[in-house]
Amino acid sequence: MKRDDDNNGGNGSGDDLDHGVAVKSRTKTKKPSMYKVLMLNDDYTPMEFVIQVLEQFFAKNHDEATKIMLHVHQKGVGVCGVFTYEVAETKVNQTMDLAQQHQHPLQCTIEKD
Repeated sequence: MKRDDDNNGGNGSGDDLDHGVAVKSRTKTKKPSMYKVLMLNDDYTPMEFVIQVLEQFFAKNHDEATKIMLHVHQKGVGVCGVFTYEVAETKVNQTMDLAQQHQHPLQCTIEKD
């Protein structure tokens, strides 16, 4: 023989709701790896072109772009920005494509941050 409260959680109300505490399990999302876009110095690409690239593709204002360009010129390499892999790869490709269109040997690369 079946008791009346076997199907309704024992509360006798006739509904099938359990009156416990709801616990929502949450999976921890991992932050994506970040990558530095590095610009390499060369003796042929005009400084003005480098500044243009930094302003256009890396959203730097004129002062920031000039500072990065001078760092690249003096140290041989400089960081243009830090991005997720896909964004960094896109920015490198945009820079290299524009440099090639203007026949400049400017080089950019990606390095894990």
